[in-house]
Amino acid sequence: MSVGMSDGQSNYPFIQRRGMSADVPQGSPPSVERRNQFGNCYDGLSPDAQQLAEAIDQYKLQNRRRFITYEEMLSVIKSLGYHK
Repeated sequence: MSVGMSDGQSNYPFIQRRGMSADVPQGSPPSVERRNQFGNCYDGLSPDAQQLAEAIDQYKLQNRRRFITYEEMLSVIKSLGYHK
């Protein structure tokens, strides 16, 4: 897609390159893929901490939440069997 300048100062068209890929035909919708911004950062954690982190991540995915409240975190912890 090329767009010329509206004030007429340039004869060179602006070419929109965002989202373009050589292997995707122009006009095709971009592919939707899940990006995990931080990757698996559980490597240095204890097994219990890994289990908690994975349970919180699963809760976030199931409830479409990027951030959770303390109440939600407490419910995840209790679902793992922990109690006061």
